[in-house]
Amino acid sequence: MNWLTSLPAAALVVGWLFIALLLAAVARVSVRALVPAGEQDRVPQIATPLMPTLGAAFAIFAALSLASEAGYLRAAEGLVSSEAAAASRLAWAATSPRVRSEPIHAALENYLQTTRDREWEGAAAASSDDPPTARTIARLEQDVRAEAARPELGTPAGAELLLSLDSVTNSRRARVAAASRDVPALYVVTLVVSGLALIVNAGALVFRSGLRTSLLVVGVAGVVGLSLALLFALSAPWTGPFIVSGQPLDAVIGDLKSGFFHGGQ
Repeated sequence: MNWLTSLPAAALVVGWLFIALLLAAVARVSVRALVPAGEQDRVPQIATPLMPTLGAAFAIFAALSLASEAGYLRAAEGLVSSEAAAASRLAWAATSPRVRSEPIHAALENYLQTTRDREWEGAAAASSDDPPTARTIARLEQDVRAEAARPELGTPAGAELLLSLDSVTNSRRARVAAASRDVPALYVVTLVVSGLALIVNAGALVFRSGLRTSLLVVGVAGVVGLSLALLFALSAPWTGPFIVSGQPLDAVIGDLKSGFFHGGQ
């Protein structure tokens, strides 16, 4: 399902609108061609009562799905904010008295920049096996733990460094785990089938109508198509059209470069 959710927003909108409108036209023509002339009067009698049921079913599925995916997008943004906050805590912990902050700040900046460059979008976002990123993490771990182990540093400062470091690495693990999430296939199939069934039923209702009257079905097809496009656009905040912003981490990188964590000096 990743190939579908990673498409650009324009491709999703155009693609799903095309499918919905094509299905509405095919349904209208198919009823004329497949239903015997003697039974065509029964088509509206069957299709009309089904419209409220199919419409309600699609509306419920769409509302629950879109609310769930929008919540997941907000959760992903929260993970990034938490990771940035953890990095900021480590940067401030490195400014404690008797702590040699320069190696830690340099290693932290390198780590954050590497994750932004190599671990943010596409398949790499869900992978923890990128060698350059692994090296920057190892360097950060070594520098922080070596500093925390210095006897003259004291237990409180050393413990603060280690806790801040653990917070950074745990936040990254949570981000990588979240990026590996995929939309359940049955979940998607249920919503798509309910939407397409609604379009087919609407197309069957106007099979005897003229072209202008049949255009009323375009509204139903358009709503279904746009809803499906929005669902797939929201479902992949690490690989799709709505990539989670890395601005919180970029702000920490900028602060490290400007010397903000040293009071601007």
